[in-house]
Amino acid sequence: MLKEYRSIYEVAGPLMLVQDVEGVTYNELGEIELANGEIRRCKVLEVDGSNALVQLFESSVGINLSNSKVRFLGRGLELAVSMDMLGRVFDGLGKPIDGGPEIIPDKRLDINGVPINPAARDYPSEFIQTGISAIDGLNTLVRGQKLPIFSGSGLPHAQLAAQIARQAKVLGTDSKFAVVFCAVGITFEEADFFITDFKKTGAIDRAVLFMNLANDPAVERIATPRMALTAAEYLAFEKDMHVLVIITDITNYADALREVSAARKEVPGRRGYPGYLYTDLATLYERAGRKRGFEGSITLIPILTMPEDDKTHPIPDLTGYITEGQIILSRELHKKGITPPIDVLPSLSRLKDKGIGKGKTREDHANTMNQLFAAYARGKEAKELAIILGDAALTDIDRMYAKFADAFEAEYVSQGFDTDRDIETTLSIGWKLLSILPVSELKRIDQKYIDKYMPR
Repeated sequence: MLKEYRSIYEVAGPLMLVQDVEGVTYNELGEIELANGEIRRCKVLEVDGSNALVQLFESSVGINLSNSKVRFLGRGLELAVSMDMLGRVFDGLGKPIDGGPEIIPDKRLDINGVPINPAARDYPSEFIQTGISAIDGLNTLVRGQKLPIFSGSGLPHAQLAAQIARQAKVLGTDSKFAVVFCAVGITFEEADFFITDFKKTGAIDRAVLFMNLANDPAVERIATPRMALTAAEYLAFEKDMHVLVIITDITNYADALREVSAARKEVPGRRGYPGYLYTDLATLYERAGRKRGFEGSITLIPILTMPEDDKTHPIPDLTGYITEGQIILSRELHKKGITPPIDVLPSLSRLKDKGIGKGKTREDHANTMNQLFAAYARGKEAKELAIILGDAALTDIDRMYAKFADAFEAEYVSQGFDTDRDIETTLSIGWKLLSILPVSELKRIDQKYIDKYMPR
């Protein structure tokens, strides 16, 4: 029998202080029973002697200090997991919201997970095909990698996320592939877009969706990504699936952390975010990866909107330290009508060389990738020069590079949100673009590949 306390001392916003408690621990779940029998959930944020500071998952409206009772449940937040989760939509706390039945669990897992022992980690090495040329050809995603997408408000990161979730696959294996999609603090319209897109394209059959809306409480926002990663760990390390986890939007998650931190009157760090923001983000991101002796893996794509498009803002800045690269969306390309507006030059996948080449993509991949980067960078320089000095100041070769840069953006980067290109198609588009330049300029490609792949 759980002990009940009628010693609520104070309620301030989402926080509540309960006095004279015994044996209560940090992160433990609790229930508040109101005078009318309504039950609301809470979680212990701080224990100081016999005082417990708890945070409410629902609103504090209507709580009467003298008539309400509190029970502590002796466990943290848990997620009921089973294979029946595939094809289902849950709220931010793991309750089904798609009208289907409750999940009958194989087991219940603590949402904080168990850290992967660094010595047991396996190195990411297999190519994941997203069907998007700017990622597959130039900033390749590798199984077990953490590759964030840095976006700005108003840029089409939602469509890009849906496209990756729909198209991603591991080539050359017949292993099972699943997508765990986690939306944090999004609007109802965005949630509706994702659910409709997944159902319309049939991608929902291999997906688990967690939806936390903007009007849900901040403390739920902090739990939602952990729910999603717990589901991913179950599918990957107990059911041997390759799991792609997409979390959008990490900025809403960090803002919820800031809100809770301010309510607890903690000393703020940079831009008001708590000093432990780095550690907290790492507890999420580091749950991705591969383990020795396990078939399955977790590949993570967190999406974050940079406030004021500022890469030095604490959230993208700290994310960049923990993850292996970043895909950056460009407002300038978006204005030109290029979709997806991926800016390939500042984007980076630190593990791309591990996932490409003979037996993984194709033997000429590394050479053509380097040449495309070099030619696009030089083409952009030529175009900038033409803006300052006029076209007449450009040499013939500069004009060729400027023409290449325009064609590269229009044909290689821009493919729309419905086109799924396999890696062969992406590589042949690259070769077609390189044929704009004279062969003498292709200094980064082995002659044998030019002879074999260059279109005549």
